[in-house]
Amino acid sequence: MRLPETIERLYLDFDGFFASVEQQADSKLRGRPIGIVPFTNTERTCVIACSREAKLRGVQNVMTVGEARRLCPDILLVPQKPDLYRRAHNTLLAEIESVIPIDAVKSIDELTCKLDRGQRTNPQDLAAKLKATLAVYVGEFITCSIGFAANRQLAKIACKVDKPNGVTIWRPQDLPAPLFKITLEDIPGVGFNMYRRLLNLGISDTETLYKTQPKHMRKIWNNVTGERLWYALHGYDLQAPESERGMFGHGRVLPPESRTLKGAYDVCRLLLIKAARRMRRSGYYCSGLWLWLSINDGTWSGKRTLPAVYDDKALLDALEAVWSDARRANSKSVTIFRVGVTLYNLTPKGERQMDMLLNDDQERKRWEAATDLTDKLNSRFGRTVINLGPWNLPAGGHVGGKISYTRIPEAEDFW
Repeated sequence: MRLPETIERLYLDFDGFFASVEQQADSKLRGRPIGIVPFTNTERTCVIACSREAKLRGVQNVMTVGEARRLCPDILLVPQKPDLYRRAHNTLLAEIESVIPIDAVKSIDELTCKLDRGQRTNPQDLAAKLKATLAVYVGEFITCSIGFAANRQLAKIACKVDKPNGVTIWRPQDLPAPLFKITLEDIPGVGFNMYRRLLNLGISDTETLYKTQPKHMRKIWNNVTGERLWYALHGYDLQAPESERGMFGHGRVLPPESRTLKGAYDVCRLLLIKAARRMRRSGYYCSGLWLWLSINDGTWSGKRTLPAVYDDKALLDALEAVWSDARRANSKSVTIFRVGVTLYNLTPKGERQMDMLLNDDQERKRWEAATDLTDKLNSRFGRTVINLGPWNLPAGGHVGGKISYTRIPEAEDFW
């Protein structure tokens, strides 16, 4: 753990990424308030993301369509185009790489870079070059905010200070004064529940948090995360340990015509196959399946324990078993608004062990061979040409390739 004497990190955050990509791609949307929605022709959904023009009218991300229309009657609702955002993301990264190597992609609209000696001396020139390159080779409607600081955490906080399209430079000798102007809610790692806990402990601003002892912050967070945050806020360069893959899953808001048990099952089936494909591409087996439903009177969830499997047949059989529980627990008239399926208890492919109490080795190998062949054919043609069972996409499509800030979809997610 080092204490840098100068700025060493750049953090870049695209402004209103999904909406700005839509405006760049469609000139009719430029300068107008727009909201990205999962699908059109219903008020029973929310605005996933919105443009700068809509935000100036009070519209916020994850706001119901009804509330957005009340605040901004002329808002244009644009159905999501996840594959467009994926392609825009890859294009933007390629142009940034032509200026500076990318150290880590943190989400679909955020990334961080390490600075060399010259870039540390002239960060303003680097920021101007990045912005000019994106404007010329991608488009002027996709803007970004950039923060410079000694470490990644401080650079991320800095890049939020002057949004949109701003540049903020926090040199070690300038801190901590600028940091004390940041609210607790704007510090990465301080979510809603932690914010409430801090207030209850008498920590109501960033300066008080900054002056809290590191061991006490560890106690507040109940783990080393709090202590690591202390060192990050004080300018130390920390290398976070690599996280291990814990699960693969997909969720989806259902269009109105799919909000029945039958319609929800059809969508869940597709989500499961998409999650299983991702799991196989990453080289894992799973031994657990979790299903959850958001329904009109709350939520319902169910799980199944499996031997270590990855083939579609075993996973679809497990889904059918869990769904039978869902049918028994919910009336036929239940309304299901959102579904999700998760594969967990992962095992790397090379470490899988067969269950000695199950006499299904030969059958399982046949289904795995069939699944491998299916994946190979779909990969060859770049789309789903063969599948186990029906393949009927719901209204709005995008099953498994949804809009996402935290996970960048792969091209295969859209097959």
